[in-house]
Amino acid sequence: MNGGNGMILPETYQAALFLMLLSMFCWGSWANTLKMCPNYRFQLFYWDYALGLAAGAVLLGFTAGSLGHAGPSFLEAVAHSQLSPILFAVLGGAIFNVANLLLVAAIDVAGLAVAFPVGIGLALVIGAISNYLVSPAANPLLLFGGVALVAVAIVLDAAAYRKREATAKATTARGIVISLVAGVLMGCFYPFVARALSGTLDHPSPGPYAVSLFFALGLLISTVPANLLLMAKPLDGKPPVKGAGYWTAPFGWHVAGALGGAIWCVGGVANFVASGAHLVGPAVSYTIGQGATMVSACWGVFVWREFAGAPRSAKILLLFMFVFFLLGLGAVALAPLY
Repeated sequence: MNGGNGMILPETYQAALFLMLLSMFCWGSWANTLKMCPNYRFQLFYWDYALGLAAGAVLLGFTAGSLGHAGPSFLEAVAHSQLSPILFAVLGGAIFNVANLLLVAAIDVAGLAVAFPVGIGLALVIGAISNYLVSPAANPLLLFGGVALVAVAIVLDAAAYRKREATAKATTARGIVISLVAGVLMGCFYPFVARALSGTLDHPSPGPYAVSLFFALGLLISTVPANLLLMAKPLDGKPPVKGAGYWTAPFGWHVAGALGGAIWCVGGVANFVASGAHLVGPAVSYTIGQGATMVSACWGVFVWREFAGAPRSAKILLLFMFVFFLLGLGAVALAPLY
């Protein structure tokens, strides 16, 4: 990687692949911070999450975005950004934010076994296709073959969770509808980011670190109306969330929320930086990042021991899930090289 007065950007495909895998790990790990806050309503946690994500974008801008030799520094890029890429990045952040909030609501309503295959599976397919249309890069056979294998892995993951749950949540029509909307939005946010990152002759891209800041601002601004609405009218059927609960929460819970946002941000910036690298493109970067579902499954299986008492059939499904995921990830990772 380049290592000043400019950005740190990957110079080789291996470096870009490392960043994509880092994004997958971070996107699949941030939700662990919610487990540090037992019985804390997600809507309250989310305020700190959004603030932590925005703070992470600023911190990474002043470090990795300013200590390299590629292009302008973070502050220069922000100062000279044109309106078009700013609006695309802000819109991408807002769309992602609403999708993220809806996905968590869908998990509460319908359970992981429904929300994940419907939501993330749909997001993976829509995102890979739309990003490829925005910027065709990589071997389409390997890319979309890999996407199909990862989609199968997500379905197997959901089936394993269903086997584990002795009293699986009823699959309500409302839960499926919320999952579908979350999946469509989650699949649609990245093309806006890709447009901001690619730029045009008339509106050049400000670079991934500045785009990450504008993305975080879009998320922060949209959190106010979206989260206030979900506090007043939760989609999971629980009572409305009182804002007073935020101020009486232990300090450690606020730290956990901010840490969760910062972890997602590290993954987001790594993904945005990698997508602009030679050979990669947004379709490959987004697809590998969405492998986060399998990372979260690993946390659940190996750290939180969620399948300790699960039937053997669930564990067999998990084994096949990991096999399909690794095959799919391998295909997507090789797509830019062939």
